[in-house]
Amino acid sequence: MHFKKQLAVAIGLFAVVAVSVAATLPQQQEPPKLVNIKVFPKNIPFRVLDHEMDIWSASLGVRCNFCHARNDQTGKMDFASDAKPEKTAARHMFQMTAKINKKFFGATKDTLGMVIASGVNCNTCHRGTAHPDPKIPEEHRGPGGPPPGAPAAPPSSGK
Repeated sequence: MHFKKQLAVAIGLFAVVAVSVAATLPQQQEPPKLVNIKVFPKNIPFRVLDHEMDIWSASLGVRCNFCHARNDQTGKMDFASDAKPEKTAARHMFQMTAKINKKFFGATKDTLGMVIASGVNCNTCHRGTAHPDPKIPEEHRGPGGPPPGAPAAPPSSGK
């Protein structure tokens, strides 16, 4: 009988500790409501969009404030604002890569409308820089010079 009381007290103490720990854990927050979504699917979950933005920022070597404006009253990022032209440029680049991937790489979309397979993405040109060099890198040149269709180098003056 004494053993059963000890067991009951131990279980009770364990339950109190478990409830206390659970009460001190951070509460699950509701993800922010997405507004002003223009090139992504309207039903995109916040975590998917946030992950995509992380990929874009890493590909360009920038942070959120490169494309997104800060709200002067709150001091927080105003992700819905179209105040910065870089945000519009990013949308155009996203549409461009989607068209390239569909036309040349047969890319398809998942149930959300996100491209499943891609041939090109932000990193293809940017390679970690906000403003990529328009010159064709040496490693992408053919043995006889630039690839077919690339602009020819300006003629040298011979001096």
